[in-house]
Amino acid sequence: MGEIVWLTLKLATISTLVLLVVGTPLAWWLARTKAWWKEIVAAIVALPIVLPPTVLGFYLLVVMSPDSLLSTLLGGRGLAFSFEGLVIGSVIYSLPFVVQPIRNAFEAFGERPLEVAATLRASPLDTFFTVAVPLASPGFLTGAVLGFAHTIGEFGVVLMIGGSIPGETKVLSIAIFDYVESLQWDKAHLLSAGMLVFSFAVILLMMLAEKGLARRRAGWGRA
Repeated sequence: MGEIVWLTLKLATISTLVLLVVGTPLAWWLARTKAWWKEIVAAIVALPIVLPPTVLGFYLLVVMSPDSLLSTLLGGRGLAFSFEGLVIGSVIYSLPFVVQPIRNAFEAFGERPLEVAATLRASPLDTFFTVAVPLASPGFLTGAVLGFAHTIGEFGVVLMIGGSIPGETKVLSIAIFDYVESLQWDKAHLLSAGMLVFSFAVILLMMLAEKGLARRRAGWGRA
C-alpha cells in the first residue's frame, strides 16, 4: 500500500510542476492578448472540465498507442500503460484547473501596476517576475493546490491510459477500484477514508492560505 501512496504523490507532484511551467505562460497570454481567437484557445483548455474522462482517456490512448505518430517520433515506444503516459494524461486533464485561477489572478490586478513598472524602465521579463507573479500569488496557490488534488483523485483518464500495473500505473484511485472489485472492503475503506480526509484538508488549507495572502496584500496596500 505504501508503494501505491508513493506513486500517487510522485505523479501529482511531477504533474503539478509541469502544469505550473506550462500553464503560467498560457494563462498570461490568455489574460493579456487581444487576439480574437483567444477564447477558442481558452475553450480548448477548458474542455476537460466538461468532457467525460473516459472520452479524453480514449483519445489519449489512441495518441499514445505503439502505432501512433507520437510513438513513431519516439522511436516506436508507446506511452500508454507507462508512468510517463500518466503524467501527460494528468497534465492535460488538470490543465484548466491550473490555468483558470492563474489567468483570473493576472486579470484581477489590471494594467496600472504594469504601467508603473514600465515607467520605471523595467523590462517585460522583469515586470512579469517582480510585479505580475507576486500580485497573482493567490491564483498560483489555488492553481497548484487544485492541480495537485485533482491529479490525486483522477480515475477515468488514469484507468484508460494506465490500467493497473503495480509500481508503474496503479495509483490510489485505481487501487480503490481494484479492492472494491475483489471485495476487499477493509482496504477500500482505508484508502477512501484517507482520500476523504486529504481532500477536506486541502480545501481547508487553501481557504486559510488565500485569506492569509489577502490580509498580507491589504497590509502592503496600507503601507
